[in-house]
Amino acid sequence: MTGTILNVLGIVVGSILGLRWVKQMTPRHQMMLKVWLGIFAVIVGLALVWKSLSGGIWPVFRQLIILVLALTFGRLAGKGLGIQKWLNRVGEFAKRRMADVQEKGLGKPNEGFVTCTVLFCFAPLALIGPVLDELGNHWQPLAIKAVMDGLGAMAFVNMFGKGVILSALPVLAWQGTISILARSIAPFLYDHSLADSVVGVGGLLVFCVSLVILELKKIELGDYLPSLIFAPLFTWLWH
Repeated sequence: MTGTILNVLGIVVGSILGLRWVKQMTPRHQMMLKVWLGIFAVIVGLALVWKSLSGGIWPVFRQLIILVLALTFGRLAGKGLGIQKWLNRVGEFAKRRMADVQEKGLGKPNEGFVTCTVLFCFAPLALIGPVLDELGNHWQPLAIKAVMDGLGAMAFVNMFGKGVILSALPVLAWQGTISILARSIAPFLYDHSLADSVVGVGGLLVFCVSLVILELKKIELGDYLPSLIFAPLFTWLWH
């Protein structure tokens, strides 16, 4: 749970900095940080894909086909389930809360707790990150989320007050639960050589996150989350 702990620390530190010392960053500094964070996400995503590939030309080609199939079927399943639409509704809920605060002034602490809990717990990386963290201790995706959530907490704490810092607890509970579930199935995945396919798809999804951060392409990332299930399934069937 290294990544989850970093994520929780990011929220706590961001909240404290927002309350005590740091003022809102200038647009120039925000852009610079976004670029560096996006570049780091590109490196992390591609590195995970590279680590997931092994063997000669044919095994690597087969693994790449499985990744493409997993993403394709994952997106179809995600659209059928309406995952991204549901995440969009969650985002709209948070936006309405922030708009109300901007109109009325400082929000209530419980509003900050609810708003930040929704945003931090239902981001795609909140699911992808803990899974990758348990499959090979790939904590870097959650380190990216830690920076993003920390910056968000720094801004939200000026709108909602101290309640924002408490949103670290649901993040710990939610991502910790996912980590425990991933840890419980990890032995099965490793015993049947299925873990690398999950890591590969996770790397591609992290790469997609970098495109969103850099504002290069708008991707409905939530619809691709079922790919994490299809990847080991197709690998099993191909074996």
